[in-house]
Formats: sequence, C-alpha cells, structure tokens
Amino acid sequence: MKEANIVIIGAGISGLVAAYELELAGYSPTILEASDGVGGRVRTDKVAGFLLDRGFQVLLTAYPEAQRYLDYDALKLRNFESGAMIFKPGDIYIVQDPIRNPLQALTMAFSKVGTAMDKIRIWNLTNKLKKMSDEEIFSEPSMSTMDFLKKYGFTDRIIENFFAPFFKGIFLENELQTSSRMFKFVFKMFSIGHAAVPENGMQQIPNQLLGKLKKTRLRFNAAVKRIESDGILLSNGEKLPADKVIVACQPDRVLPQLSGQGSEYHRVINIYFSLEKSFVGKPIIGLIPDKDFLINNFVFLTDVSKAYSQTGKALLSVSITKNVSADDHLIKLVQIELEALTGINSAYFIPVKTYEIEEALPRVDELKYNLLPTQTKVHDHVYLAGDYLLYGSLNAAMLSGRRAAEAVILALQSTF
Repeated sequence: MKEANIVIIGAGISGLVAAYELELAGYSPTILEASDGVGGRVRTDKVAGFLLDRGFQVLLTAYPEAQRYLDYDALKLRNFESGAMIFKPGDIYIVQDPIRNPLQALTMAFSKVGTAMDKIRIWNLTNKLKKMSDEEIFSEPSMSTMDFLKKYGFTDRIIENFFAPFFKGIFLENELQTSSRMFKFVFKMFSIGHAAVPENGMQQIPNQLLGKLKKTRLRFNAAVKRIESDGILLSNGEKLPADKVIVACQPDRVLPQLSGQGSEYHRVINIYFSLEKSFVGKPIIGLIPDKDFLINNFVFLTDVSKAYSQTGKALLSVSITKNVSADDHLIKLVQIELEALTGINSAYFIPVKTYEIEEALPRVDELKYNLLPTQTKVHDHVYLAGDYLLYGSLNAAMLSGRRAAEAVILALQSTF
C-alpha cells in the first residue's frame, strides 16, 4: 500500500490532535510550524523567573474533548475557586456558586452582587443546563448573551456586577454580543467542572499532546507561503509534496483563493506585574465591574500555582478588553487603578511583561457544537481544522482537529 504523504500546517492544539488521530490510524504525518514551538495561541514564556501564559487562559476540566486527549493527573492541574471577587474602590465582595458551595448559600443571600431572585435564577439556570446535553444547548435559539440574561430575568445589578465583567473576560468583547449558546455552554462547563491551569503553565497542554506523537515529523520555523495543486511552497522557496493537507492555521494565509476571507478575532491586552505578596490570598478571579476602569479582571496566578514564580514574589495577571494601546502610559494607568482598588501604592506593582494579542479568540457568528468530517474539506486534498469552525475554545480546537483527521483517513481509505 502506498504511504500517504500528509502535511499539517500549524502545531497548535487542533494540528497536534489531528496528527495524533492520524498516527492512531497508522499514518506518519508532517507538521509544519511557522514559530519555534508547539501550542499556537496556547504558549507560556519564562521571563525574569516567572511563567507567563500568553494571555490569561484556563482549561475547563469538563470539556469532553479535553477529557478525551489529556491526562489531567500528569498536568498536575491547579483549580480556581468557583465564583469571583468583585472589586470596587473601597469595597470588595464575593459571588459564590451556591450549588457547588452550599455552605456559601447564606453568604450569597446577603451579597451585594445581586438580588435574592438573581440567586434563585442562577440556581435554576445551573440546574437546567446540567440536565441538557451539549448538542441540545447548541441547538437552542441564538440571541446575544446580554439579551438572554435580560430575558431570563436577571437584574441590571447582577449583570453589571458579575455577568458582564466575568464573561467579557471569557468572550473578549465588551457588549456581550456573543451567542447565548456559547454562554450556556461555558456556564454549564463551569458548573460541572473546574477552571484550572497546569501547575507549570498552559504550555503543558500542547507539550503533553506533543508527547503522544511517535511517528510525526515536526519542522519548526517552517512558514508556508501557499498551498499549490501539487504540493506546498514554503516561504524560503522550498517545495514539499503532499497528498493531503490539513490547514490548522488561518486558511487565508496559505490558500490564495481564500485571500481576505480570514476569520476576525477579538483582541486582549494582558499585563503581568510582580508584587511582594498577593492581596487576595486565594485562587479566585477578581472582577472590576466599573466601566470607567480599564481593567476587566485580574488574578494572582501564584495563588493558583506557586510554580508560576521562582522568585518568591507573587505574579498578578491583568486583562484589558477595551480597545486601547499597550504602551508605558497604559501600564501607569493600570497601576493607578490597582492602587484605587486595593489601597496598595501603585509603585509596588512592578511590570514584568505586556502581551498585546490581536488574535486572541475567533469571532464566530454561527456557533455550532459539532461538524461532520466532510465539512472540513475545502477541495480534494485540502482540509481545515481550527476552533473558528465551531466556537472559540480548546474544546472546539481539539474537536475540529479530530474531524479533519477523520476526513483525511476516510478519503485515503477510499483512494489507496
């Protein structure tokens, strides 16, 4: 039987999963990656004794595809506490999940985050979503998340204090125009699982997927110029043969016929600061509901996993979803906001590194939970993989990689 020449463009999550599935079927693909390592948008840098994820990211442990491909014990996952701390100048209060933490129900009942009816509605919504399959959630009528929250009966108080800042940080857009399907899916994932990070940073996720590959050839710093009818042209002029190609990157970058048709993305600015010690003291996210503030949310990653710092100091991750420029002036403004929120002198927040991530999360208008393998096919020898095909998440990246590999396997089985 002829050995198929399969090339995967991109060593992100979807590309790695596609390679793994191809290996399981007996193939030995090649991955071409333009950068110097695996992970795509899921990368971690080592800077000044700290581990810095490129943008604040978490793994939702309830993701079914993550459970399929990842060994959680080997990742040494460190969980966040459910709920959030709400920070306003001179005022801090906590919103808890009364279902996961029944002992906190009384605290929630008197919380300023919302009304008593808001708490009941959270309880009811959580229970309803737990009983629904993911497919059922994605088949429900779609409206904006903001419209859904209002239609469900949540008050402006809980929307402004909790839902808006919390989901702005997840969706990376400020008006909550993201589909209610995505809101319900994510809300369910938070309610049945945990938000977590690997002990040594998010990079451990693609690293673990890479470790599963035994017959895949990887080429780093191998940027693709375009896919041609008889192979792949690299940016250095080298040409490679390919029977089948899985495009696990932005397809318009390598397919001339799709020029100008690439996915739009939400952006985020992620600023890391070091501090002598955490002013939170627990692994929980801090939300800033005041719309006049630049900061949307922050978290001490060293409260979640001590391994994020080798310096003995605390590492604070700050996320900004507003459309501003990442410069020294922004850092100073953020330091002033942190002082206003915590009472800690702004000079004590020492900048470590700023990430301005233009392609943080794909904008997907028509969200869907699944797709058929044949729906990944562009033409006879080219297939697509990426979370933009479904909805922005690790789960969708993995699922799309699996579907693209299945499409290639089916095509090859009928050819050879």
